Amino acid sequence: MPVIRVHLDTDLGGDPDDLCALALLLRWPGVEITGITTCAEAGGRRAGWVRHALRLAGREAIPVAAGAGAADAPGRFRWPVAFPDEAEYWPEPVAPAPGPLEGAFALLRRSIAAGARVVAIGPYTNLALFDEAHPGLLGRAPLFLMGGHVRPVPAGFPQWGAEMDFNVQFDPISAQWVLERHRPTLLPLEVTVQTALRRAYLPALTAAGPLGALLARQAAAHARAWDNEATHGRAHAGLPDDTINFQHDPLACAVALGWDGVTIEEIPLRPAPRDGWLRTEEDPAGRPLPVVTAVDGDRFNALWHDVVTGVSSAP
Repeated sequence: MPVIRVHLDTDLGGDPDDLCALALLLRWPGVEITGITTCAEAGGRRAGWVRHALRLAGREAIPVAAGAGAADAPGRFRWPVAFPDEAEYWPEPVAPAPGPLEGAFALLRRSIAAGARVVAIGPYTNLALFDEAHPGLLGRAPLFLMGGHVRPVPAGFPQWGAEMDFNVQFDPISAQWVLERHRPTLLPLEVTVQTALRRAYLPALTAAGPLGALLARQAAAHARAWDNEATHGRAHAGLPDDTINFQHDPLACAVALGWDGVTIEEIPLRPAPRDGWLRTEEDPAGRPLPVVTAVDGDRFNALWHDVVTGVSSAP
């Protein structure tokens, strides 16, 4: 089996789908994670949580570097960096792992030199700043971005607009920079919202070792905080009734690894600010980019469960 090298750029520590994405990469056969950089940082808190998750999985050798925080990207962050209640999401205090931004850049350089695919599942600040500092290097790597809002959300799912797209809207300056200068495969919100982390998965996660138990803990905490089962699961026909969260980030990782349950089309896009938001809509005058336009959500949900837990979700 050929090795697939991946560099993950993540804002792990908020919505648990980042941790779900990391778990998928750790358990996917044939994947080598060459490095993990954290974005939307706050003194290395996210990097500390990543390292803690890797320890739980027995994968401490994977290099981790804290990336850009607000001080590294003045004027770029739309909102303050914020986190859910740490005691609810983490069973013990986790020490931050701060570091200079150049450390994250060095890790990105090594990953790109090793032939890694770069998968960004948080705001694109690290990518834009890296591209500004080291022109030409980012373009050497296959790039996969979770974010954007290209077409309307299909019926049966939450009818969200561009303002709900956190990854692009948190740092629209960096998003516009990357989308205008590179050729990423884009996984927009209207597709990722068709996936689900289900309450039915929690028993198998709890039994799937320390990292699986942490995933189950965070899923349960997220369910208490947001009640997506009532707000989205039972309210939208396209989602399972027991939907705890959406699997935006794990889907981006699966597509980067070559999973075939999606449709990818070349769509001309012209990212541009309008009404206070960065729009990534279809524009005939724009530059064609590969965009995921459809997903078999039920199939992906089961795939994630089976890979991460090692237990089949089939009846």
